[in-house]
Amino acid sequence: PDYVVNGEVYVHYMRNDGGLRSRIARFTRGGNGNIDMATEETLLEVAQPAGNHNGGDLTFGPDGFLYIALGDGGGRDDEFGNGQDPDTLLGSILRIDVDNVQAPLAYAIPVDNPFAMGGGAAEIFAWGLRNPWRMSFDSATGQLYTGDVGQNAWEEIDIIVNGGNYGWNTREGKHCFSPMTGCDDIFVEPIWEYPHGGQRSVTGGYV
Repeated sequence: PDYVVNGEVYVHYMRNDGGLRSRIARFTRGGNGNIDMATEETLLEVAQPAGNHNGGDLTFGPDGFLYIALGDGGGRDDEFGNGQDPDTLLGSILRIDVDNVQAPLAYAIPVDNPFAMGGGAAEIFAWGLRNPWRMSFDSATGQLYTGDVGQNAWEEIDIIVNGGNYGWNTREGKHCFSPMTGCDDIFVEPIWEYPHGGQRSVTGGYV
């Protein structure tokens, strides 16, 4: 948001040089006005156990923090068990402060992140997501919308809230997934869902 002043650009991309990883990096504008590729600074890297469900989007929120979307790590049925594991960054929306440094991190943790004081990964803002690869803030309300890609039957759109658990892989959309019946109702409900048919993977959208 302050590019005119600081010349900083943030990028979310995949690397595969001895292991697949999601990387969040910062680049800076050079003297010629273009981005200087030699200025790359890695802020965060997350190992990916499979080649699908790697995310991912990033956007600055109205609070000035950087939000990062990561998928559950791939496979089927959340085979790695990341969706409901708050100790992993996968299957989550992260929120970090890139204007400050909290050693040994290359960024700081917002004090109101749900696990800032423990109990899970401090970077997590919300979790229980399968593959949230597009998100955006409503400029009028400040609400964060994401489209979370489903598996067998249901696609969903969510409003992401601080500390929200969106249910994957206990639920797919509003429906029980594992177990197929009797899933509890402690999760944040999607604001919209649609079944597979003529329609396919939700991509989210811009409000």
